[in-house]
Amino acid sequence: MTQYLLSMPHDSAEEPTMAMMDPAELEAAMAAAGTFIEELTASGALVFAGGLYPPSTAVTVDHTGDDLALADGPYTRAPEYLGGLWVIEAPDQDAAVSWAAKASKALGARIEVRAFQEVPA
Repeated sequence: MTQYLLSMPHDSAEEPTMAMMDPAELEAAMAAAGTFIEELTASGALVFAGGLYPPSTAVTVDHTGDDLALADGPYTRAPEYLGGLWVIEAPDQDAAVSWAAKASKALGARIEVRAFQEVPA
């Protein structure tokens, strides 16, 4: 079965975190996410899920040359960034899109669907 990344974008200008959210809004969001994750788990589709801190907390590591270079912040700048994700297994893209639609409805957010590449036979 193919694995798919379901990702939830966030606005880079805002860089929201759970600690910044109104407690009631956070509780509602966590309940909606929890219900969705329970459904994924019960179906056997869930591989992994998680939320990421904003890009400003990133460290970019470059050891392509002789010296190790570290830079605070993301490697790329964009108007949006990956804030949350699910890795699922689905028989095809239509099934993955169906899961993304459920996540979008539950969380009130857009969800991107991308398949992981598989090594050619």
